[in-house]
Order: sequence, then C-alpha cells, then structure tokens
Amino acid sequence: MSFSDLMVTRRLQAFVEQVIASPTPLGYPLNSQLDITPLQALLTLPLHNVGDPWSDHSRRHPSHEFEREVLRFIADIYQFPTTETLSGYVTSGGTEGNLYGLYMGREAYPDGILYYSADSHYSISKSARLLKLPSCVVPSQAQGELDYKALAACLSAEHPAIIVLNIGTTMKGAIDDIEKVLVVLQEKKIQHFYIHCDAALFGMILPFIPHATYPLFTQPIDSLSISGHKFLGSPMPCGIVLCRAKATARIAQPIAYIDTLDSTLSGCRNGHTPLILWYALHTKGHAGLQAEVQQCLANALYLERQLQAFSYPFLRNPHSIIVLFKKPAKAIIDKWQLAVEGDWAHVVVMQQVTSTVIDAFLQDLLGAG
Repeated sequence: MSFSDLMVTRRLQAFVEQVIASPTPLGYPLNSQLDITPLQALLTLPLHNVGDPWSDHSRRHPSHEFEREVLRFIADIYQFPTTETLSGYVTSGGTEGNLYGLYMGREAYPDGILYYSADSHYSISKSARLLKLPSCVVPSQAQGELDYKALAACLSAEHPAIIVLNIGTTMKGAIDDIEKVLVVLQEKKIQHFYIHCDAALFGMILPFIPHATYPLFTQPIDSLSISGHKFLGSPMPCGIVLCRAKATARIAQPIAYIDTLDSTLSGCRNGHTPLILWYALHTKGHAGLQAEVQQCLANALYLERQLQAFSYPFLRNPHSIIVLFKKPAKAIIDKWQLAVEGDWAHVVVMQQVTSTVIDAFLQDLLGAG
C-alpha cells in the first residue's frame, strides 16, 4: 500500500470512528437500524435507473422491477383505486417529491395559485420559486395544523387551487385534515383543484396506527411524497412519489436516446435505493412496520410524560413521534443535535431513540434546568 493509500484508509477509518462515537442525533428523523448487509454485493455495482419505471422494455433499467414493487406496496396502503393507473417513481428525497407534485399541479392548472401553510417544509417555498408559481402562505393554528378559516379567506374564486397538505409538519408533527380542506373548497365553489400531500416522515407511520386518519387515493388527492431515508431507514437519501397516471401523461416524453418514456425530474436515477426500499418493506412487512411504529409512539409518550412530570413546557400532537419543547442551552442542542425553531426545539423519536437514550437526554435537559 502506498503512502497516499495509507492516508486515505486512515482518514476514512477516523471518520467512521467519529460517526460511531457520536451521540444519537435526536432532532432529525434518521433511522439507523436498517441492516443492509445482505445487499452489500449489489452496492458495488453501477445500477442506474433511467427514465420512467413504468416503461421498462430495455435491459438498461436494472432495478425498475423492484422500484415498481415498492410503489405498489405504498399504493396499497394508501388505497390507490384498482380502476386507475398508478404512476410515480423513487426520487432522491422528499424535496424532489414535493417539486414533482407541484410541477404536475402547475401543468394541470397553469393559471393556478399555490396554497401552503406557514408550517410547511421549506422545500415547498423553494419549489414555488423554481416553478414561478403564484403562492399564498396560509397561517397555521398554534399546534401547527392548517388554519382552515384562513385558507377560506385566501382562496381565489378566479383561479384553480394547488394545495399542499402537510401529513406531519416538520417541527410539530401536525396533520392537515383533508376533509376540512374539501369542505372549504366546496363552500368557496372551487371546482378545479390539485392536492399534493407532503408525508415525508409520517407517510410510513400513520397507515400503521389503528383509527388514524390521513389522506387516501380514494379521496381527491393527486400526488403524495414520502421520504425513504426517514422511517424506512435507507442510509442513502431517497423518497417515493405516487400519483395518478393521468397527471404524468401531461409531462411524459419519449426519449430516443434511452428508448423509453421519461416522466421523471432527474432522468437517470439511483438504482440502489429502490432495492434498499424493497428490502426494507419486504423484510419488515406490515407487521414489522406496525411494531416499529408502536414502539416509537410508546417512547414518544414516555418522553412526553417525563416532561409533563417536571412541568417542562412541551407540545405533542396526536399520533406524533415528534415532541416539541422549550429550547434548552446551546450545549445541549449541539450535543444531541436538536432541531430548533425560534424558542422551541424538538426530538424525533425514531427507532434507535430508546427509553435509555431518552433518559440520558433528560438528565442533560432537566439537570441543566
């Protein structure tokens, strides 16, 4: 091994040791528990998914078959009608999924106005700028849910509405109510609308909670974006966007160079991430996913009760694994990598955030109080 090779090896090993030694990050939705060792051989191969996964008629599309199975799995839990044609693809992450959904909304209604809440993820405003979409930021209620009266006041009767529903807001874990939004649209006599659902984290949580309510494709939603590197645990950032084929038909283009249709934003996409998502979904199954959801909810409730016992200001929405609380000292924020907004911080109780981890965090938080 040359001197330079040795330096490279040492540098990488030092970085690995640094990451392993770091405390569990509590402020961001990362699942570090997915073991993808059985996929190790595949990860060394150059797998590139080109074009639309639904137009697979060439050997140049390595993991499209797995990609379609991932999409169908998600479509099933969101009750996509069997009478309609499913579309969508595995994205680079939630931001691409949101951009794609709003892009299709704009193509459906070029004169539409975008409406999203003040608690929406920053990728929504970024997408609006990229697409040059006229937009209205709708105030939120105190717990982070959309203010439906404010939405009614914002809606223009002269333009179609492109609406973003938050299925778990970034900081507070609030869920916008599609039925209330549909009532507002009916009352305002808005007949032409497009609804995109941003379900980055909660998209793989709510379907596994008995009696939880969330948007389904049996309702008039048009697209749905979920992150694959959050609850499902892909070590590589990725996501899933689902939509109705009538929407992608407006943007799909035949590309001679790759001999297929392309309705995606990125064209050439990571072929490994569909395999990772497929592996996660099919090794866990519905029962395994439900067990993980219930464990995360139980630990979130444990954190909530501990904060309540010490009269520490907090907020936790129903069915949420996000616990918001008064911002602590900077040293605690830095040590536990907490997400902060204004005077508040939060913990996202993911699979690796056990009661033992929570106890260690609380010792720092309450001991410093």
